[in-house]
Amino acid sequence: MEVIRTTGRRKTSVARIGLATGKGEIKVNKRLLEEYFSTEILRVAVKEPLHQVDGEDKYDIWVNVKGGGLKGQAEAIQLAIARALCEVNPKYRPQLKKEGMRLLTRDPRKTERKKYGHKKARRSFQFSKR
Repeated sequence: MEVIRTTGRRKTSVARIGLATGKGEIKVNKRLLEEYFSTEILRVAVKEPLHQVDGEDKYDIWVNVKGGGLKGQAEAIQLAIARALCEVNPKYRPQLKKEGMRLLTRDPRKTERKKYGHKKARRSFQFSKR
């Protein structure tokens, strides 16, 4: 099997991955998954698409991710892996698109920009009558 390359995005994070058959090794920015994501929740989020199709020890994945925070990066990687698995086998698509699973949908929510005259996007400065 040749290498399958896909892209995933979330907030300001962009993840480009390569997926090939192997023994289940995941490298993120040339570091092992356990080194890059210190919390178990983020590691589980990254592996979720593989868990859905029982492919945790069938594919080697290497990831180049940049921008945003760790949670946004983990969700960008998750989307990229789900897209790659659909390219490997189109029969995986219904499993990844199950009710309640949002693995194949790009989450469009982004941070709202700060407005002038406000402290944040919607938060105003405290009003003082005197």
